[in-house]
Amino acid sequence: MEQKRVYEQVGVAMTSRSYAEYEKMFMLQTENLIGKRVLDVAGGASSFTAEMRQLGVFSEAADPLYEKSVEAIAEHGLQEIELVADKMEKLVDVYDWTYYGSVAKHKAGRVKGLKQFVNDFSSKDAASRYHAACLPSLPFEEASFDLVLCSHFLFLYEEQFDYAFHQAAVRELLRVCKPGGGVRIYPLLNFQQAEYSKLPELIDELTNEGYLVHKREAELPFLPNSHQYLCIIKQPSA
Repeated sequence: MEQKRVYEQVGVAMTSRSYAEYEKMFMLQTENLIGKRVLDVAGGASSFTAEMRQLGVFSEAADPLYEKSVEAIAEHGLQEIELVADKMEKLVDVYDWTYYGSVAKHKAGRVKGLKQFVNDFSSKDAASRYHAACLPSLPFEEASFDLVLCSHFLFLYEEQFDYAFHQAAVRELLRVCKPGGGVRIYPLLNFQQAEYSKLPELIDELTNEGYLVHKREAELPFLPNSHQYLCIIKQPSA
């Protein structure tokens, strides 16, 4: 039997995704977020926060990466982009290139996102929206954000982090989310291209505690089977 070819990842990757990618991962409607407070957790050097701010959304990001200098982040980002491109060249036939087009275009998008991030992270008031922090402990008061996003971190790293970590991390995302707001996590897969094995258990726990939890369809075809994100609604108190 031919062995499944998967993306090999050591440690936690840093990425520089764009707002357009977030829009498709999480099915965002910008017009509904204008004036709202949004948090991107483990966003790395994504341009999401910078782009959302320009659109009138009060977006912030949290990542341990932000302890580093802008020069260090830029250098690390470019190295990561090259590393990812090299890995993808060996797995071209594994992925769905409908959205990205090619490895070269994917790489160009990452470089653009990194430049946008670096430009914003270099600004005088960057500390007000970029917070050096990591799950499962975020430096925000309870019920601070209307929408909390986490892409390409939690479930993807099933082998690196145990279930207790995932439980604590999701509960922390919910803690900083406002009642009536939501948490969205993408993808639901690990690096073996299988759904996170403890997801049914996690969904049951959260549902029993009164959260509205659903798998919803995403529109970023790329990873095999990555057509869904998890949506958790924090219901208002009775």
